[in-house]
Amino acid sequence: MTNPCNVAMELLGMFIGIGGWFCSLAATIMPQWQSHSTELMASESYEQGLWEACVVQEVAGTECRSYDTILGLGHTLTLARLLICLSDAMCLLGLLLAIPAMSQINCCKGEEGHRTKKGLRITAAVFLCLAGLLVLTPVSYVAHDIVLKFFDETIPHVVPRSEFGDAMFIGWAAGFLDVVASVLLFASSFGSRDYEHRLVYHHQRQEIISVDGSSKKRMEYV
Repeated sequence: MTNPCNVAMELLGMFIGIGGWFCSLAATIMPQWQSHSTELMASESYEQGLWEACVVQEVAGTECRSYDTILGLGHTLTLARLLICLSDAMCLLGLLLAIPAMSQINCCKGEEGHRTKKGLRITAAVFLCLAGLLVLTPVSYVAHDIVLKFFDETIPHVVPRSEFGDAMFIGWAAGFLDVVASVLLFASSFGSRDYEHRLVYHHQRQEIISVDGSSKKRMEYV
């Protein structure tokens, strides 16, 4: 019998990891990484993402266009593309490794199977932690670049200034969820075996007490 606390941490870690993966995918696809608006044209704003740029107008709506070439992108967007795609892949790989390592899955039984499941959970936790760091790095780097350009006094106030888009906040949430999921899976890998040993010892002790009690009753009867 496994420790109920470890089972709860496994399930919670899996659900949080899945939520982090969906948030990371949303941040990858969404074009709202940077938002540009000016005081001269309040009815029009520009949004820039990793894969496309959009023009948002109150009358005409939103019109997006993909980037023509990768070579024309700045090093910031290129680095962000690479890291967040690696994060999506590593998070998915970590979740796939965590599924057979869960205590509810009836596979890898015995002492050797317990070691295998423990190794898979630790490996999944490492992959999720790396995925969280990989998604936090490009989002924080782009945010740092936006802050520097926003407070640059050499740029006239008429020129559109970049601001944080919705995708950046979703990216921060994805990184946080991935790290939390990795901590939960890592913590669930320890303590289950000690719990089983204590449970077996408790049952053996109860059996010994019951046997001693029955033997004393027989002696008194004789």
